[in-house]
Amino acid sequence: MTIAIKMGFLDDSPIVDDQGRLVSRGGGTALVERLLDMYPGAVVVNYEDRQCDGFEARKLTSLEPLETLVINLDVIDSVGVFQTMHREGAEPRILNLQWLPPSHYHHKVNFAAMGLAYALFPTLCSGERTAGEVTELVRRWTISPLAHQARVAWIQPGIRDDLAREHVDPEIPTVLYPAIHLTETKRPKIFLDVMNRVAADMDVRMEARLSQRDLASVMAMKMSSPKWASVGPLFGQREEYWESLARMTAFLATAKNEAYGFEYLEALVAGAIGVFPDTTWARKTVPEDYPYFYRTSDEAVSMLKEILNDPQTARNAINELAGGSIRDWILEHNQRSGGNEAMRKQIEEWFPEIQV
Repeated sequence: MTIAIKMGFLDDSPIVDDQGRLVSRGGGTALVERLLDMYPGAVVVNYEDRQCDGFEARKLTSLEPLETLVINLDVIDSVGVFQTMHREGAEPRILNLQWLPPSHYHHKVNFAAMGLAYALFPTLCSGERTAGEVTELVRRWTISPLAHQARVAWIQPGIRDDLAREHVDPEIPTVLYPAIHLTETKRPKIFLDVMNRVAADMDVRMEARLSQRDLASVMAMKMSSPKWASVGPLFGQREEYWESLARMTAFLATAKNEAYGFEYLEALVAGAIGVFPDTTWARKTVPEDYPYFYRTSDEAVSMLKEILNDPQTARNAINELAGGSIRDWILEHNQRSGGNEAMRKQIEEWFPEIQV
């Protein structure tokens, strides 16, 4: 049985680069890499068949429906995947892997498409919050006979730390934009407003690494215009990404909602100090008494300036509240091995015929 991993349907940029390596796309790419490690011999769905660096890429039409499980990170087109592979009457196996919150999409057509996919194919969610959103979306957007057959489960995926570097605070404090997209749900306008106000009172730098589509946006141009800002494309290798994280003083989170928050967890593990909106998703990301939650932009500015002026004091306070080390707390609550085992167990429960 072949495991085929699919992502990138809604993005025009390549899945695999000219060297046959996965193109970095944040949390989605990290999940693909994990699945490739978990299932030796798994393939990545691509626009052409080719041998890549350590894995094989295959077109959907090159896959044998009766011998393949498609793990689809682009849940919105799972019905289309079925139709493509069902062209000769075979019943393909499809698993939705919902790693983004469904609220990432806004149009009623998208909600209806996702609701149908959730009802027709089992859905494994990244985090309990996402599973709750999926269940509610099915209830609201899918007819009752289909909604009742929906199978939804969730796991805590966990994060990796094996590439983490020793943290070094830069001479000029540097703030990370902790996302690769500039969508409305990420609220980049709030981020830029806070950074402009902080930069007016102190010497500071900001770094952002964005997807190709977001780099070409008007918002990216606004974000890159200040002399203290550095906005560029995603790193080609995970090692470069972790080297950059090790040089970040802090990050400012502004998202309305998050499924799991890979970027924030990895930044905290790397030693960056997080300033979070006072939201449910953020409260569940860090220890209960974490000190840096803001309700207004004024509070975000004040907190960020306090941290940047004395990062070591802020870091010591966070470590103390975490029981000794925020890094250890995060890794204890987000064990990668536990996430892998939970994912494998759930897949085998839904697809007992899978043997890899």
